[in-house]
Amino acid sequence: MKMSVNRADESALPLIGVYEISKILGATLDLKKALHDVLNVLSAYLNMRHGAVVLNDDTGKPTLAAVTGMSLQAARDGGLKYPFTAAAKVISTGVPMVAANAIDEPLLADYVTGNAALEGEDVSFFCVPIKTTEKAFGALSVERVWDGSPQYTFEHDLRFLTMVATLVGQTVSLHRKVAADRQTLMTDTSRLKKQMEDAAPALPIKGLEDVVGTSEAMTRVFGQVQQAASTKATILLRGESGTGKELVARAVHILSPRAQKPFIKVNCAALSESVLESELFGHEKGSFTGAVADRKGRFELAHTGTLFLDEIGEISSNFQAKLLRVLQEGEFERVGGTKTVKVDVRLVAATNRDLEAAVSDGSFRSDLYFRLNVVPIFLPPLRERQGDIPLLAMYFLKQFNTENSRALSFSDKALQVLQCCYFPGNVRELENCVYRTATMTRGQVIEEMDLSCRQDTCLSSSLWSKPGQAHATNQRSAPVPVPTGPLVPPAPPVAAAPPVADPVAPLAEGDDASERDRLIQAMEKCGWVQAKAARLMGLTPRQIGYALKKHNIEVRQL
Repeated sequence: MKMSVNRADESALPLIGVYEISKILGATLDLKKALHDVLNVLSAYLNMRHGAVVLNDDTGKPTLAAVTGMSLQAARDGGLKYPFTAAAKVISTGVPMVAANAIDEPLLADYVTGNAALEGEDVSFFCVPIKTTEKAFGALSVERVWDGSPQYTFEHDLRFLTMVATLVGQTVSLHRKVAADRQTLMTDTSRLKKQMEDAAPALPIKGLEDVVGTSEAMTRVFGQVQQAASTKATILLRGESGTGKELVARAVHILSPRAQKPFIKVNCAALSESVLESELFGHEKGSFTGAVADRKGRFELAHTGTLFLDEIGEISSNFQAKLLRVLQEGEFERVGGTKTVKVDVRLVAATNRDLEAAVSDGSFRSDLYFRLNVVPIFLPPLRERQGDIPLLAMYFLKQFNTENSRALSFSDKALQVLQCCYFPGNVRELENCVYRTATMTRGQVIEEMDLSCRQDTCLSSSLWSKPGQAHATNQRSAPVPVPTGPLVPPAPPVAAAPPVADPVAPLAEGDDASERDRLIQAMEKCGWVQAKAARLMGLTPRQIGYALKKHNIEVRQL
């Protein structure tokens, strides 16, 4: 800037320059272009020449990020003998550098003598650190021609360049954060995609495509199914409700030599004894009111194929004897008939009851137990194969997208939260959770806070918090389902449940101060998850919500 410019113009130009620079930095995501345009503004408004921006690379080495007067590539290839030593000193110390006459500064000697545009003139060199916190990560440098006038001071230029460097530093920091977040997102997406690709070869052959799982427990199930399916042996599927016993039974049929024959299924718990007998064995015309014609039973319909009897542990003692004869002899009579019908049926049964305990107390016949329990296959609960939860969640979300013409996806954090849940309803509950969450999500990505357990709409927490609702599933170890919720350990059997340490008393009327303290104590203990605090205090999530509003307690986001 020439000294003939009046003082009013001198004070106005820097303000205009800052305004133009702020517009440039906020108008584009192209960092290289933005930095180059900033240097052009410095040159146009303030007569600053040969500006440069230097930023530390991943190794901490200063590298040219923008220059004026030549292309960036040409400057990096040696066209500009930039004084990196001087810039490195400014970056390491965080202290600006001002050389009134660059030729007198040893760190700038090579730069000045190698720059024809600077020869024959007195050039001042300014270099200020680029930073957002204590530590600088770059430098902004410019040169200005100085006529040597003693009236000229460098304080105004230095303050102005420091402001510009601060704006540049904030922009560079933001761009780097966005780039890092994008890289993290791409890495997570690639990892999840590879996880799905790796899972495909691990899935067993035809018939088990819909049984999703790569865990050791499910690999063992797949092996047992493939080995037993090719035989005629009766298979008994054991497992908690919702573990996928029907899918495995269908897989047994598809993998067997009877795959082209009928696959008939009956839920024994859904029918009374008389109706179940008619359903399985059929009936003759006139055998009872409403029997207007002969009707084949499920055993006849499944002839040469497979019959799946779900909830076999729920049949009555009287019907157990009738079923035993069919399994032993392969023959029966229809209800109201006298003709013996012979069938060739492969039986697959399933139960979530502890049949051993039922045999011990006399509610289940021991001879039928041994006839059914030829090849037992135990299906693990979902909490024992948590590594399969992300795969199952994405599988169900894909089904939801197909059925509803949507394109939703899970964030990595949401999958992590799901993986920490225990799902007492097992795979069926996870499917329910995915469909409910997907239905209520407005965006394209399901985030952590979209999940039911983060919205206090988790069905498990509502169910298991009610007295008298919990029930054992009577498996090998007869575990009691635990409420769904992140990082909640499995509950011990009810009979052996120890007293809760440091309990939080239920809310009571009267003592408002202590009521508020107990509520805060419960929320802090449960990580400010209202559903978990409700279970701890013996309340419903809705009651917890009312109590928080009543005492004006703000829910913290951890």
